[in-house]
Amino acid sequence: MRLDGRRESSNVDDRRSLSGGAKAGLGIGGLVIVALITWFMGGNPLSVLSNADLGSMITTGDGTQREMTAEEEELAKFSRQILASTEDVWTRVFKQYGKTYQAPTMVLFTNAVKSGCGQATASVGPFYCSADQCLYIDLSFFSSMKRQLGADGDFAYAYVIAHEVGHHVQYLLGTLDSAHNQMARMSEAQSNRVSVRIELQADYYAGVWGYYENRLFNSLEQGDLEEAINCSLVIGDDYLQKKAQGYTVPESFNHGTSEQRRRWLTKGLTTGDMTQANTFELSDSQL
Repeated sequence: MRLDGRRESSNVDDRRSLSGGAKAGLGIGGLVIVALITWFMGGNPLSVLSNADLGSMITTGDGTQREMTAEEEELAKFSRQILASTEDVWTRVFKQYGKTYQAPTMVLFTNAVKSGCGQATASVGPFYCSADQCLYIDLSFFSSMKRQLGADGDFAYAYVIAHEVGHHVQYLLGTLDSAHNQMARMSEAQSNRVSVRIELQADYYAGVWGYYENRLFNSLEQGDLEEAINCSLVIGDDYLQKKAQGYTVPESFNHGTSEQRRRWLTKGLTTGDMTQANTFELSDSQL
């Protein structure tokens, strides 16, 4: 992506210097495996809790302290620029429909964080909390995407942020609360089906962001779309379950299959049409 000279969002709460240290014996590779099991096997990511101590610096597993690396700072800058882009895009899109966009806050953390939805560890991956209208990201997730899943590239990373902002769009439009209220009255299997629709719609909104991002700033370069599409394929429930345990349990899918995620992201990227974000109106076979 071409981002030189682009503004950085001020709606960022950088808590990396306040986050708890990593537990000895469980590095980020181990955390990602936990995430694969917890996040993509039908469990609640926010049930992975931590009572990590808070420090004034990033603390390593052996108790020593370190400064943040140049790579971490570059990822933080990139994330602030992508968040700024989502603000610019969604402000314009909402205005087209006579609505006012209220930007979320992006919280950067290391290892553990306290959110409006509870205390969580980095193992949950990036997440959005409607209780405080914040998206939470441990930037090491991007490195883990590359190592564990082979998903790499700036537009792949941007897709992750845009997907979480997509949940904020759902919140502003009333879709997220409505879906969660439905899920609270359903069986686990039925709730998972609604969850898939939530996630696929967030993928679509991430695609809508990408469509307008490129129209406004001509920022996409050769290979960018492929990066995001590859990322969507390797975070499908079926792909991750096969990777984690060698087989799939379709009734536990709560994010969508690889093909579904690719399809809805691509549809948003190619149309930019908010009226086609109709995941809740389709049957399972139509998704």
